[in-house]
Amino acid sequence: MARNYVQQIQDLPIGFQSSLDEILVGSSRTRSSNSLVTDSAAGATAFSCRIKTYNAAIAVADDKSPCGTVLEAAKLQRGMATGLVATSRITHATPAAFSAHVSHRDMEDLIAEYQIGNYSLGPVVDLMFGGGRCHFMPNTQANVSCRMDARDLWSEARAAGFHTLSTRKQFDDLESRSSAKKLPILGAFAPSHMAYEIDRDSASQPSLAEMADKALHILNSATKKKSAGFFLMIEGSRIDMAAHTNDPAAHLRDIVAYWDAVTVARKFVDEHPDTVLISVSDHETGGFSVAKQLTPEYPEYLWNPRALEHVRHSIEYISYKLLSPLAGDDQEARYKFVRDTVFADWLGIKDAKHEEIITAAQETDSTKLRQLLSTAISNRAQIGWATHGHSAVDVNLYAYGKDAHLLRGNHENTDIGKFIVNVLGLDLDSVSSKIKADRIAQGTQAVKETPFGSQDLDAPEHHLAAAH
Repeated sequence: MARNYVQQIQDLPIGFQSSLDEILVGSSRTRSSNSLVTDSAAGATAFSCRIKTYNAAIAVADDKSPCGTVLEAAKLQRGMATGLVATSRITHATPAAFSAHVSHRDMEDLIAEYQIGNYSLGPVVDLMFGGGRCHFMPNTQANVSCRMDARDLWSEARAAGFHTLSTRKQFDDLESRSSAKKLPILGAFAPSHMAYEIDRDSASQPSLAEMADKALHILNSATKKKSAGFFLMIEGSRIDMAAHTNDPAAHLRDIVAYWDAVTVARKFVDEHPDTVLISVSDHETGGFSVAKQLTPEYPEYLWNPRALEHVRHSIEYISYKLLSPLAGDDQEARYKFVRDTVFADWLGIKDAKHEEIITAAQETDSTKLRQLLSTAISNRAQIGWATHGHSAVDVNLYAYGKDAHLLRGNHENTDIGKFIVNVLGLDLDSVSSKIKADRIAQGTQAVKETPFGSQDLDAPEHHLAAAH
């Protein structure tokens, strides 16, 4: 989809390839231990621990015992610098699976504690860029916190030596050489998830590519003298979230933003040929297809990328604005707002039907409103969705740099973790044993348990890891 769109909008030749197309090496199978359809937690744990586990598990096995991760082992056994970059909350499933051990992904308060070193291994993540500041803030600050307790992890992180960032200016002020001396760094640039690329205000939030570039160079500078190298996991988290909403325009723009991050990473690999880059999804989301059949008659073989060209905001953003008090209660005014602003301006739909407009203007349920708006834009682009969840299809596997050829072919997702273990010469079992032994010595459970609240059930589709 994204390639077709960019080709048409930029008038590129048929043979155009994205930064990912050029490094395709194979595919990955995605099932978890308890379902043919994985969630992001189990999918990411396959990469981080090289084991199959149950849906919702964060770096724990089926028996809920902790499994050592490639990030932890890279830090402890190789002395490598380590980093996590995501456009989701940094406590969300994928980054969590490399940096925490909890029985359920929704335990994000506890995941945040792991990430600042509140467990037996201590602080193992040197750099974190993403969203999710709310899980580090005490619930006494109601307007900025989503924690269930009054712990101030933001202050605890600073006391533990973390250099904390929350603004674009603080991010821009980071320089690779000087910032390497400031590690560890915790940068959380939004209370919850960072904005979709289509909604992002560049003055307040860095892009995925900007975060990737800065992380690569800071971690490289930090380890250059001792030649230890680094491990960095980068995730275009919002790609998946847009697909959960069946939002084709937001999905598309975040894919292209991910391409930009891959371009940055490939440039780094070219300059540092002892680096390997791996890019893979933990699953597909939405059962996405192009050339949707709109009528019962034999289908025309068409899809229309240009229907997405003038979409200005995500469906999440639009539904929030439409359901906010600022939209007003006057029915005539709401009708005009939906017709002229929502459809014509924000969605780029100039031919909205009266039924579409009046239904959107009267809808008060956010889920139904999002579905209505998704259908309106998806049908005009002739894009089909089979689900608001994940699917079981194999996903593309990309690799570039040192030993990338070893990933050619079709693989289980656990093979990605095994590849990283072999390339870096890691022993994950010894890390697992250390965590378990420390738990026993402290007289605690193998995995910490804590109450957790209701959170959105999923995220992360595309992941990029670089080990240098």
